[in-house]
Amino acid sequence: MKITWYGQSAFRIEAAGKTILIDPFLENPLWSGGWEKPSEGVTHLLLTHGHNDHIGNSVEILKKTGAQLVANFEICMYLVGQGADGSRINPGNTGGTVDCGGFTTTFVQALHSSSFGGENGTNTYLGNPLGLVLHFPEDKTLYHMGDTDIFGDMALINELHNPQVGLVPIGDRFTMGGAVAALACRRYFQFETVIPCHYATFPMLDPTAEKFVDGMEGADTKVIVPKLGEAFTL
Repeated sequence: MKITWYGQSAFRIEAAGKTILIDPFLENPLWSGGWEKPSEGVTHLLLTHGHNDHIGNSVEILKKTGAQLVANFEICMYLVGQGADGSRINPGNTGGTVDCGGFTTTFVQALHSSSFGGENGTNTYLGNPLGLVLHFPEDKTLYHMGDTDIFGDMALINELHNPQVGLVPIGDRFTMGGAVAALACRRYFQFETVIPCHYATFPMLDPTAEKFVDGMEGADTKVIVPKLGEAFTL
């Protein structure tokens, strides 16, 4: 499994012969490389929820690549209305699992909100915020938490799915902060590897992963603080 972080919650996952983009906000203040290169060869585009800093460049990427869109029903329909191909959507919602061809995605709970902000201060409601659990037949199970706080039913997510890799929001204000995120990882999961995200992108968020790294000190879990745009392999 090869993973690349592009700032905020945007990740490229290469596994099982598939290339997956999650929450492709690829014109963010941290990443200056645009959306074209990260989207090369993408087969699937997954979205945790509808906020602008997660939907990001989805429409452009879907149009260029013909990738399958995996998200909740409201987001799928919204992006079809923005020009995405309606024959290439794979919708679901909390508790459901969808076959993505080569891997499955299970939609799990996240404590957050979900809407897309448009012009003149309008907001379009876009369904439940979600976490995404990706099961690969011959690779590690990956859990992208989306934007969330800690919650007790994380224990059930671990019991049902036993994810080995966690992509964990740590920036505070709009998600749990680093110390609470570390508590969630240590109390509810047996991750082999965790990767922090959703920090440093904007001044309102924590500027570093230091609180999370400190909170994970002494745990058996490996913490990888990725370098922007540089792939690493698990």
